[in-house]
Amino acid sequence: MNICVVALGKIGLPLAVQFASKGHRVIGADVNARTVELVNAGEEPFPGEHLLGERLAEAVAAGRLSATADTAAAVAESEAVVIVVPLFVDAGGVPDFGWMDAATRAVAEGLRPGTLVSYETTLPVGTTRERWAPMLEAGSDLKAGKDFHLVFSPERVLTGRVFADLRRYPKLVGGIDDASAKAGTAFYEAVLDFDEREDLPRPNGVWDLGSSEASEMAKLAETTYRDVNIGLANQFARFADKRGLDVMKVIEACNSQPYSHLHRPGIAVGGHCIPIYPQMYLWNDPEATVVRAARDANRAMPSYAVDVLEAAYGDLTGAAVLVLGAAYRGGVRETAFSGVFPLVASLRDKGAVPYVADPMYTAEELEQEGLPAHRGESATAAVVQADHAEYRRLAPGDLPGVKVLLDGRRVTDPARWQGTRHIVLGG
Repeated sequence: MNICVVALGKIGLPLAVQFASKGHRVIGADVNARTVELVNAGEEPFPGEHLLGERLAEAVAAGRLSATADTAAAVAESEAVVIVVPLFVDAGGVPDFGWMDAATRAVAEGLRPGTLVSYETTLPVGTTRERWAPMLEAGSDLKAGKDFHLVFSPERVLTGRVFADLRRYPKLVGGIDDASAKAGTAFYEAVLDFDEREDLPRPNGVWDLGSSEASEMAKLAETTYRDVNIGLANQFARFADKRGLDVMKVIEACNSQPYSHLHRPGIAVGGHCIPIYPQMYLWNDPEATVVRAARDANRAMPSYAVDVLEAAYGDLTGAAVLVLGAAYRGGVRETAFSGVFPLVASLRDKGAVPYVADPMYTAEELEQEGLPAHRGESATAAVVQADHAEYRRLAPGDLPGVKVLLDGRRVTDPARWQGTRHIVLGG
């Protein structure tokens, strides 16, 4: 079939490549002219996604994948349209639909009878039916559920391992009506492959959740669960610090039976998903006090980490502090909502002079992110913010002059730090 993928970002482009690998003809639509140019040349516009470079080049060379800036024209040539445009929330947790509204209007211009439209961007519950359906109808003079099919099917993958995750996890689908759900199910069965998994209550594959609202909630619920779980672990860590306990020994003990699934505490919760989607849920359900408390607990961790550092180091006024890791998680070249930003701000609030280093970024790239890049300056304290694999071998000789190391991710080996104050959160 002919498929249009709207937005060729870190999720959309791998999806387009996956669809093309199943023998379909895919047109990727993106507002970024440089992205369109690189994709048409068979070159990945961003690094770090496993297997993307070679699979993209193969799909383009075979004539199964191309890119354009004309979304309406691409939609007009397609039988299925998958939309993966970013949705953000502001500081108050209110969704900013601007980019998605624009993309939806462009899709509506090219929409033809019989087309399937699938939204994969995480959305507040009710958005597909209450916002996108009327907007698509108004711009196309077609009726959702009658003239075209409409579903919500959330992406459930992590950058860096998109192709593996597409196989590993069930593909959730929810339609605005039964016919849409059937069309969505048939589409995803034609473009995805699934690993066999004996741990699931039903066979791995495409799961129809019964409505677009249920599918929207499933995505928000699974991500909010992680935020709440981490928030609880972080509160346990803070209590363990007060009582001189090692919280990880406690967590490992709890998780030795099947009813406890405590996550790991840490210096920050970052990325496009966990800090953002609970806020979308709260926009739907402002009375969700547990969700709000967990979000507040996680948001406070960078500041708390600086307090722990100060308690071990002493007055931080004028102290040069090296922050190790700008990325929001180890092995990923991405700073979206990374803990590095509030951590640097909290260090400055204490009068410290922070510097940031990351093995995945040059000093110039860090400065472009608005961060104070480390260019060889000596430091007397250091904080591990991201759990990059490179930090597992870190030793005092790598950080001469550092008197206190705060490992906010428990990635370094304490045995290597004899003679230097080595501290962790919760223990």
